[in-house]
Amino acid sequence: MIGWAAVRNSLSIEAWILFGIVFLWQMPHFLAIAWMYREDYKRAGFPLLPVVEPDGASTGRQALIYAAALLPLSLAPTVVAMTGNVYLAGAGIMSALFLALAARFAWDRTTTSARRLFFGSITYLPLLWILMVLNRT
Repeated sequence: MIGWAAVRNSLSIEAWILFGIVFLWQMPHFLAIAWMYREDYKRAGFPLLPVVEPDGASTGRQALIYAAALLPLSLAPTVVAMTGNVYLAGAGIMSALFLALAARFAWDRTTTSARRLFFGSITYLPLLWILMVLNRT
């Protein structure tokens, strides 16, 4: 946002879309990490959601809600003519896969599903940005 504002001297809808993508992406990413290391956080005294709610229902639900909200927002760059149809298709597929990883984690709340969601998250965002740059309009 700071870079966009510095270059454009305004915060347009495009800047808010990019901000929204990162904002929504970060929650499933962070919740997966928090779930994997919940015992470490508990021992350190950090009251994260997986620590204060040990069965993980809220953690899984939150990851799923944010990933579900990310799917339509990830398509918005094409709607506002930032990107083309190649991005639209790629973002749709990647966001659906990311949502599926979040749904799996929400369903079974295992360390394995959290790890898959985490690795999916660190793959998703850079690939989305690369696709956005390669298929900008």
